[in-house]
Amino acid sequence: MKRINILLLSLLMLSITACEKYTDITPKGAFIVETADDFYKLVSLPNRGYPINNFQYLVDDQWMKESNVIGITPNINTINFTFNESIDRVSMLTGSSFYNQAYVYINRWNTVISLVDDSKGDEKTKQLAKAEAKVLRAYDHFLLVNTYAKAYDPATAATDGGICIMDKYDLEAQPKKSTVAEVYSFIQKDIDEALPFLEVNPSDPYHPSLAFAYAFKAKVHLFKREIAAAKTAAEQSLSYNNQIFDLVAYAAQGGPTSVPVIAPNNPEVLSYMYMTGYNEMNFAYQYIISPELRTLFGNNDARFNLFFNSTNASFLDIGSNTAYHNVAYTRFFYGTVGMKTTEVHLILAECYARDNKFTEAVDILNKLRAKRILAGGTVNLTVPSTRKETMELVINERRKELLFGFNRFFDLKRLNNETEYAKTITRVFPIVNKTVPQQTYTLKPGSRLYIIPFPLNVLRMNPSLTLNTDEKIPF
Repeated sequence: MKRINILLLSLLMLSITACEKYTDITPKGAFIVETADDFYKLVSLPNRGYPINNFQYLVDDQWMKESNVIGITPNINTINFTFNESIDRVSMLTGSSFYNQAYVYINRWNTVISLVDDSKGDEKTKQLAKAEAKVLRAYDHFLLVNTYAKAYDPATAATDGGICIMDKYDLEAQPKKSTVAEVYSFIQKDIDEALPFLEVNPSDPYHPSLAFAYAFKAKVHLFKREIAAAKTAAEQSLSYNNQIFDLVAYAAQGGPTSVPVIAPNNPEVLSYMYMTGYNEMNFAYQYIISPELRTLFGNNDARFNLFFNSTNASFLDIGSNTAYHNVAYTRFFYGTVGMKTTEVHLILAECYARDNKFTEAVDILNKLRAKRILAGGTVNLTVPSTRKETMELVINERRKELLFGFNRFFDLKRLNNETEYAKTITRVFPIVNKTVPQQTYTLKPGSRLYIIPFPLNVLRMNPSLTLNTDEKIPF
């Protein structure tokens, strides 16, 4: 029986140098992992963080305070905010915390998948540990491929450059970049192999449940435009958990100021994955919503009224019609890096809209809105007569429900592959400070900005890794 000395991960201080060096980690103590139960416990990893700073302003939903843009030496935030394609981003992205952390997490899951079979203990626990690790490995690959590659396009995915697939625990691995289609096939294989062994109610909220796995399966099918399969998976997920947290009733109780609701107590949260770490959403100046999204919320939406502030000049420009998120994760978890039941409801609504079942799609939206729209607002939407109008309602609800994180960035990328739903984003800036010329900035659906370059330190260490954009590697 092999005894395995595993280093505990100090996840906020991890670094890697290239995708073939994804196991370089900063240790924090050590313990012996030798039983199936040990490996199962290794899957449970609270406070997983996924920094979004490489792309968070490449959307129509976020904004920056004018003093953080005007007169500032160009950085990745201002380049993205002004949709500036004239600057090659590669030399500016010397490293990426998101890239590093995602692959370190993958290494953790691979440790379990590759080694648990040789451990002591019962076979059921081994199968469960391996299944959970496969779902999480698939999820991290999904985040990576949708950040560093083109969105899945059935016509080109087989040749579009993707990312390195890490499919085993191997310190000497020399992986090559796979295509987008290959990465998606790997993701789907992991999910399908895991599903038979997962549990409805895991031992703690950091282990993936069947509801989460089917929700994730639905999302992958949706991104591939496999609508029938997405619908089936979404319905299966909702059969395990279809709860929607009632924000209208919550507002009547006084909201997060009076009644904190941490993530494990929110029944609609399917997975706990943070944007920047456990202190998610504490940095108000980083989470300013755009005038467009502020207008979309209106005046009677609990999602805005409970969680945003539009009057503090320290964090935003008064008169710009923007607002910032001002509720700490310890008061309420606005978890959108992982998945929520409400996303699954919205996936199902999109499937109905794409199948021209407009009434069914709007019924789902109205069910959600009944727990989101406060007195004085319009709860029930009118059923449109066209698919495009119905899809617009679904997309708008996704924007309000699935804030920050990866969701809007990924949605824009996938929808831009369809002429009917592609969007050219225009941003007029500045709004308040008229001492500098006001300009209109444009992000076209086919912009290279939607594909984030691999970090420079990774490119240096792995010469076989090529960019998925037309930008130049500076060496």
